[in-house]
Amino acid sequence: MGRLENKVAIVTGGAQGQGAAIARAYVAEGAKVVIADVAKEAGQALAEELGKNAHFMHHDVSDEASWTAVVEDANTRFGPVNVLANNAGILRFGDIERMPAAEVELLWRVNQLGVFLGMQSVARTMRKNGGGSIINASSVEGLAGMPSCTAYAATKWAIRGMTKCAAMELGPKGIRVNSVHPGMIDTPMTRVHGGDAAMEYGAAKVPLRRVGVPEDIAPLYVFLASEESSYINGAEIAVDGGVTSTHAFGA
Repeated sequence: MGRLENKVAIVTGGAQGQGAAIARAYVAEGAKVVIADVAKEAGQALAEELGKNAHFMHHDVSDEASWTAVVEDANTRFGPVNVLANNAGILRFGDIERMPAAEVELLWRVNQLGVFLGMQSVARTMRKNGGGSIINASSVEGLAGMPSCTAYAATKWAIRGMTKCAAMELGPKGIRVNSVHPGMIDTPMTRVHGGDAAMEYGAAKVPLRRVGVPEDIAPLYVFLASEESSYINGAEIAVDGGVTSTHAFGA
């Protein structure tokens, strides 16, 4: 308890899945959290569950004006933002020869542009108020390849690269930027692509012989948001049960 006292965090995609687990863990450790998501009902319910130190705000990560609004709201409501969990993202599979350009562009707008706009928006506040921590959600598909995943992987490799560039640019301003690379995690986003069968297939590929759950991811976000990680910047950290120790899921 108390590892994140005096921290003000924005968690994008915070209404469910990994984002909800991160928001719960942040509040449990003393942070004040803005849950930012397009899923209004789930986000409001989570904010009510977490109490006075959590607030839901409808937020489209691909929209610059929406970023301005959510950062201003957090700054006014709780104080200067010093943690951003850039967690929002979508997953789409598609073969190179058949995937529509509109699907590719949607992945780019949410996953890649959303992360860039988030870093841009909070960096201004963090620079003026002593620094902070930005945690970007990439994926094991940002570390290795997988069939039918070219468009999705492109965004996750981009997040990995943007994180390293931002770490170099923002580090002198007291802002740390790191990327997290989850493996297969049992969330609504992954279950929609195959349900139990997909989870069983994924588990068979993992050295630990299970897929992850959101609660496996949240502790790393707490660590990276806390002062315990004050000398970690530009890192890429896999939370994947050992999958990237050898081959990716598609091998």
